[in-house]
Amino acid sequence: MNLPNKLTAIRMFLIPVFTLILVFDWPSGALSLGGTKIGWSLVVATVIFIGASLTDFADGQIARRNHLVTNFGKFADPLADKLLVMTAFIFLTANGTIPAWGTAIILWRELAVTGLRLLLSKEGEVLAAAWPGKIKTATQMFAIIFLLMKDFGAGFPIGLVLFYAAVFFTLYSGIDYFYKNRGVFADSF
Repeated sequence: MNLPNKLTAIRMFLIPVFTLILVFDWPSGALSLGGTKIGWSLVVATVIFIGASLTDFADGQIARRNHLVTNFGKFADPLADKLLVMTAFIFLTANGTIPAWGTAIILWRELAVTGLRLLLSKEGEVLAAAWPGKIKTATQMFAIIFLLMKDFGAGFPIGLVLFYAAVFFTLYSGIDYFYKNRGVFADSF
């Protein structure tokens, strides 16, 4: 297994660890930032989320730079990204931090684009990440960090603003992918 695939595997391993920490609210206790109390479990979960997100950035860079692109990487990398982000958004929705409609839009887009990737792969094409998709991923990840850490006690809803930006870029990038690849549906109409 090459280095990019090992990084992806580490990210996949971190997702259930991230989930368990959020579910069991462990470790207990709280940290105070700017008068805002943040549970240690959220701090630990955020550190794990940041570490997993950094492996996402690193594995793709290393794979492309060193020509180490594999079928496992093409499959597992986007899957791990979606599982990590969706797990975080589901927890943030469940605890009332973000609205369910925004999480639903993000879920719809991710599932729809995954379906589009499958259709394109059957035709021998690869749906490479475009800039709107990269911006979507960045805004989602930063939103999650700020939301988990309760805006680091800033007194301004940075995480929520980033979440709404993420919803916008999620919609925009989904429309962009489908518009640019509309030819895959040419035999349907």
